[in-house]
Amino acid sequence: MFEQIASFLVYRVFAMSAHTQAAEALHFFVMDLLKIFFMLVVIIYAIGLLRAFISTEWIRDKVQGKAKWLARSLAITLGSVTPFCSCSSVPLFVGFVEARIPMGITFAFLIASPMINEVAVVLLWSILGWQVTLLYVAAGLMVAYIGSVVLEWFKPERWVESYVWELKSHGSAGSAMNPKMSWQQRHQFAREEVKTIVGRIWKWVVVGIALGALFHGYVPQEWVTTYLSGKNNWWSVPAAVLLGVPLYSNATGVVPIVEAMLNKGVPIGTSLALMMSIAALSLPELLILRKVIRWPALAAFVGVLTVAFILVGYLLNFLFG
Repeated sequence: MFEQIASFLVYRVFAMSAHTQAAEALHFFVMDLLKIFFMLVVIIYAIGLLRAFISTEWIRDKVQGKAKWLARSLAITLGSVTPFCSCSSVPLFVGFVEARIPMGITFAFLIASPMINEVAVVLLWSILGWQVTLLYVAAGLMVAYIGSVVLEWFKPERWVESYVWELKSHGSAGSAMNPKMSWQQRHQFAREEVKTIVGRIWKWVVVGIALGALFHGYVPQEWVTTYLSGKNNWWSVPAAVLLGVPLYSNATGVVPIVEAMLNKGVPIGTSLALMMSIAALSLPELLILRKVIRWPALAAFVGVLTVAFILVGYLLNFLFG
């Protein structure tokens, strides 16, 4: 349906010649714009209905007091099924610290939450297929678990700003939900979720689609093969990860860029490493985190994730390149 609408607009309404770079780029942009925003509204609304039963305090309470391996696994699982971007995950990070949950477990949630969320997973599945989606989720879970273990070795508790330990919990990224809410109240909550989340990310999604369209329409196949092939250039994966850090977006906004890269033949490890770095290492998140943890902890966080994403990129390129 979306492809037909895009074709009608590009080739009939705008009367553009088929197989030109401009037409292919615009067709990609219109089709993905319609498809992604339609799916965003539907998915976020459905998840909003479910989230009417869950609060961020509930997430924190489920993790608190558990055995470390279980708490780490729960933190990653709960982070993966809550639609928080990197910046909105930070207030819950503070709540975890205030509740004296070990920092390694707290970092596990902070890594998983923006990188693996159900909105991005459903979009990935619908646009790129289940194989790419499972690879991305498996890699994200591995990075969140192993990365949080490595960060724990640094004993990051010593680098938490002193005022954080004195905070009293008043809620964070969400409000406590009443399980006895009526369906009308849940509907209203889900509508607000759509309004809030789409309102927060729409411009980054549009930018991501536009970049994907430009890459799809104007970057020659020969250039991609020469400069971005992991087989020919060892530096393509590190370059993708370092490029992703200053590009603020979320996993959802990066999907069309990854789609265009894969369509052009960029190896899957390079593409997914870029997606992970953009989703989990955004500059706004790091600036907010700096208010909570000192520079050594922030450097450890960035360093561990950067190395992890590069290793994941190399591994996936080796296995599936």
